[in-house]
Amino acid sequence: MNQFSDFNLSPALKTRLAAANFVTPTPVQAGAIPPALEGKDVLATAQTGTGKTLSFLIPIIERLPQSANKNSKALILLPTRELAMQVEQAFRKISAGSNLQVALVCGGMNEGPQLQSIRKGARLIVATPGRLEDYLKRKLVRLDQVEMLVLDEVDRMLDMGFQPAIRRISDAIPAKRQTLCYSATLDAQIKNVVRDYLKDPVRIEIGSVLKPSENVELQSFEVEQEKKLELLEHLLQSEKGSFLVFVRTKHGADRVAKKLCRSGWGATQIHGDRSQSQRNAALRSFAEGKHRVLVATDVAARGIDVSHVAHVVNYDIPKVAEDFVHRVGRTGRASSHGVASTFAAPNERRDLRRIEKTLSIQMKRFRVKGMAPSMGSRQAVQA
Repeated sequence: MNQFSDFNLSPALKTRLAAANFVTPTPVQAGAIPPALEGKDVLATAQTGTGKTLSFLIPIIERLPQSANKNSKALILLPTRELAMQVEQAFRKISAGSNLQVALVCGGMNEGPQLQSIRKGARLIVATPGRLEDYLKRKLVRLDQVEMLVLDEVDRMLDMGFQPAIRRISDAIPAKRQTLCYSATLDAQIKNVVRDYLKDPVRIEIGSVLKPSENVELQSFEVEQEKKLELLEHLLQSEKGSFLVFVRTKHGADRVAKKLCRSGWGATQIHGDRSQSQRNAALRSFAEGKHRVLVATDVAARGIDVSHVAHVVNYDIPKVAEDFVHRVGRTGRASSHGVASTFAAPNERRDLRRIEKTLSIQMKRFRVKGMAPSMGSRQAVQA
């Protein structure tokens, strides 16, 4: 399919897509939407930023009104609140005027409006597994009308320990349903999910299931731990655009963000110990450009979907190659260019080489000479 207008969609949905400037589908959209519109199960492996969200929202918006059951529902499960909120907003954007209502179900937010939306007849539930399972246990919701189930970023949900919750939620849904499953990887755990929840799925594979985008320039800096902040400030001085900085711990995120602020850089942080309102505010200020730097931990960053990230910095080297791919995937979205810099202490050379070997990549290498605050920063970094 060369354009969204080529899909077998209602005129009203085509009009809304055009109004939202959705003209040409991405590869995952072109591959997943046609079989999903036919009611088939779909298994898609694709990285974040490839247009997955629209590839399952369009079939939901098109198929729900066509169901013989006027109370039929669709359920989308996602790993984080931030991602759930972004999917809900995307749904509202392209469903306006369709009479389809959505309920957002996730932790850290008032239960009342969530339950009220469901009781008022929301046809789509966008949820994180923990909060939805809690509602099920308390018999506050029923899922026996769900005809379409979407498991998005299922690899992340399993990493976060949601497998038991997903199973109990699935058991509450009719066995006769359509299931769309999306994952960045396809390891043994994911294959178990496919076996248990999908029936003869259409397989969509977009690029490598574990490889950074070719739109991202990869570079690494060998630098002593105590010089990392100075190196980060050098990059902020010499590069343009927004920075997403990854650290390993919540304490580290707070420390780096506060030090950057004291040095005059507009920085904020997002991690699991921050309240939902704080996380929302940090993400919004970063997306709107009010803060140039967002410092994040891996789990908290899973739902970040900001289109303008120019530079990803691995302030702390990721533990596994998969986390490297997820981090780097936050820049170089669609057809834009991005830069990803990895800071590695001398004793982490082996970890860096292991990531390169696993992903079959070669980063451009730099070694940081002695830095002093009074030095011209451009002279402090040498190839």
